[in-house]
This record gives sequence, structure tokens and C-alpha cells, in this order.
Amino acid sequence: MGNWVINHWFSVLVLAVWLGLNIFLFVYAYLKYAKGDKYYYTREILGSTLACARASAFCLNFNSMLILLPMCRNLLSFLRGTCSFCSRTMRKQLDHNLTFHKLVAYMICLHTAIHIIAHLFNFDRYSRSRRATDGSLASILSNLSHHEKDGGSWLNPIHSPNMTVEYVTFTSIAGLTGVIMTIALVLMVTSATEFIRRNYFEVFWYTHHFFIVYILGLGIHGIGGIVRGQTEESMNESHPHKCAEAFQKWDDPDSECRHPQFEGNPAE
Repeated sequence: MGNWVINHWFSVLVLAVWLGLNIFLFVYAYLKYAKGDKYYYTREILGSTLACARASAFCLNFNSMLILLPMCRNLLSFLRGTCSFCSRTMRKQLDHNLTFHKLVAYMICLHTAIHIIAHLFNFDRYSRSRRATDGSLASILSNLSHHEKDGGSWLNPIHSPNMTVEYVTFTSIAGLTGVIMTIALVLMVTSATEFIRRNYFEVFWYTHHFFIVYILGLGIHGIGGIVRGQTEESMNESHPHKCAEAFQKWDDPDSECRHPQFEGNPAE
């Protein structure tokens, strides 16, 4: 046991830091979207799955940033050369780059599954609240106008009760890039199995180059700004803690509360 600790302490440290950062990012993003006043009205429609989707997205961005680094041979050679003063044990950890690459890939798959499942619930709730006629706060928020002349401060990406989830998925930037990235990821992961690598290496090699499609999709996935929060100006004028329960009197002359205004998050 003592020899194992001496030989692998640096690997354990790297994994502990990596896992710790994943946990920190997930918890930080989850609390931001589950407790933040900016997303108070968004949670009225989506509930807790909003925070799950955004927390997994934070971790996906982080791990997608890391996934290529262990495979950069020139970088690893440079580190081995500049780390000549380091102990042999520390330099040897650089030889575990492929193992770390696989671990990051597994983490990407995990958070992709969480992200997709959360958004499936999100779109179902978007659809139900858009069709609702019960006069609830969620239905009022879902019926906010999408027209620019009315401010275009919508919260629900489903524009009309007749619009299907499939239509929104394949006509929005977020939905279309999400589908493309998921297909690319599935192809990369399945072709990286040991059986295909050993028997059909060309399939593995060429399919793994879909990482270019994945990275490009990741960069533009959030441009559409489907997940929206209340603007700072609107919060200062009509804070949700004060005005959410008085939603039936929004814009009444005798009321201090106005219709909330929303904006999409910038791409990360």
C-alpha cells in the first residue's frame, strides 16, 4: 500500500482536483439557477429541471475544454522536457494521459445524459404551460408575446399551442446543435470500444474526428438563448418576490408591478 501511494500519489491528486472541480461547478450552477431571483419566473414553468440542465451544462463545458489536452503529444513532450527536475514518479504520470482522456469522456457522457433528460422534462413543461388555459402564473408567462413590437420579452420558446416540441428542436439553434452534438458524441464513444479499435481501427480513427463537429456545436449551442432570465432593469422595477403573487394585476394603473422583461443567457 505504501509503495502504491508513493508511485501514484500525483495521479490521485489530479483525479481528486478534477472531481472536486466537477462537483463545485455542478453545485455552484445548480444553486445559481435553483435559488437566483433572476430565474424565479423561469422556475415557475420548469421547476428543478432548469437547475439540473444548467448545472450539467457547466460541467460539460469544463470537461469538453479538458478532453483534448491529454491527447496533445507535443504538449506532453514539452512537459516531460521542462519537468526534468521533477521526480521520476511525477513524470511517469504523464504516461497515463490516455486513461485521463477516457475518464473525462465518461464524465462528458454522464453530464450529457443528465442534460438531455433534464431538457426533455423542460420541453414537456414548456409545452404543457403553453397549452394551459387555467390562468396560472406559468400559463401567463408562457403567453408573453414573441413579437419585437411588443418588446419580444418572451420566456417560453414554444410560440403557440399548436407548435410541437419536435419543431422547436429542429428549428432552433440550441435544439439542432444539441441533436448534432449528441449524434457525434454517440458515434465517437461507440467507435472507441476496444472491439472496434482492435478490429476496425480506421472506423475508430475517422469517426473520432467528429470531435471537430462536437466542439463547433458546443461553441454555438447557447447562441439562441432559449434559457432566459429576468433582466436587471425589470427586477429593479418589479421584483418577483413582490410582484409574482400579483401577476393578475400586472400593468394595472393602480399597481406598482409591470410585466417582467426577459433576456437570454449569452453563449458560454
